[in-house]
Amino acid sequence: MTDYGLDMSVHQQPLGFSYGNDVIGPMPEIRTLDQIRGSLRDPDCDGPEQVYAIAMDVARLQDREELQKRMLLFGVVTYAAGQLGDEPIRSQGHVHRISQHSGWSPPELYEIWQGKAIIYMQEFVEDEPGRCFAVLAGPGEKVLVPPGWGHATISASPDEALTFGAWCDREYGFEYEAVRAHKGLAWYPLVQNNNIIWQHNSHYLPGRLQVVTPRKYTEFGITDEPVYQQFINDPARFQFISKPEKAAASWLNFHP
Repeated sequence: MTDYGLDMSVHQQPLGFSYGNDVIGPMPEIRTLDQIRGSLRDPDCDGPEQVYAIAMDVARLQDREELQKRMLLFGVVTYAAGQLGDEPIRSQGHVHRISQHSGWSPPELYEIWQGKAIIYMQEFVEDEPGRCFAVLAGPGEKVLVPPGWGHATISASPDEALTFGAWCDREYGFEYEAVRAHKGLAWYPLVQNNNIIWQHNSHYLPGRLQVVTPRKYTEFGITDEPVYQQFINDPARFQFISKPEKAAASWLNFHP
């Protein structure tokens, strides 16, 4: 589909993806409720057995060599509709593992395809979490998570599925230990009267949550086009994802 920047389809029954003739990708990994209970406010909650499907390294055949050379990877994720107890459908909070080739915990660029999302992020996964943001985004909007920040992707539309794509480092890896030690991230999203409200996680020091809408990341050269199409147009555009040092000055005092 042209809206995605590459030829693929998203399915809800069952959760997953199918690819066009010039696109390749893996069978999706399914994250079950039992697998993510340790990151939830209520680990004993009820919800969809299959919470989300994730496929990493989706690409057009002709782009594979260029992506490998640039250490870039494109991932796609789709969530089930519904709730996890009184929480919305959401990913596990995590920090990106430091990549050996760059020595950085890589950033990540999200693009929402279907539904509404909240990209929650905090500077540190420590008792003092630093600045905390919840970025509310809809179809076509982009959200950039800077290097080293703890983050999670949350559905802001419980009655419909959420689907998004993301540019990642090819050596991607997730660190969950610090988040789980704090029983989650610093703020829990809760569903109340079909709206998202926020509850502070008492395992962190008190702080403030800033709820914002996406901005234009002009300093990174990001445009309004689908992010995969932006790579096709300019394969060097997202080099700051796999080589964050190229944008070191832009990460200082970063505001999403």
